Amino acid sequence: MEKKRRRFSDEFKIEAVKLVTEQGLSIADAARDLGVNGAVLGRWKRTYEQGLLGDTVKRREADELRRLQKENRLLRQERDILKKAAAYFAKGSL
Repeated sequence: MEKKRRRFSDEFKIEAVKLVTEQGLSIADAARDLGVNGAVLGRWKRTYEQGLLGDTVKRREADELRRLQKENRLLRQERDILKKAAAYFAKGSL
């Protein structure tokens, strides 16, 4: 019989790691309480300490920030071109 692999949210993983890092539980005790393998919780802890846990959300936010910065640059360029064009045509009508 094949065992189905469970998936855990980043929020669950972070809270699990906090049981070890902030509340002082051992990895084995926290893993047992949560019903996960101790090696898995140890991996989550290492990932968390490297700042990579929750990375999906951070990456999406960083991607969105880059997209908005690019759009902002383009809009500023367009605005500057329109300012110059308006000044050019205003001179011609005088």
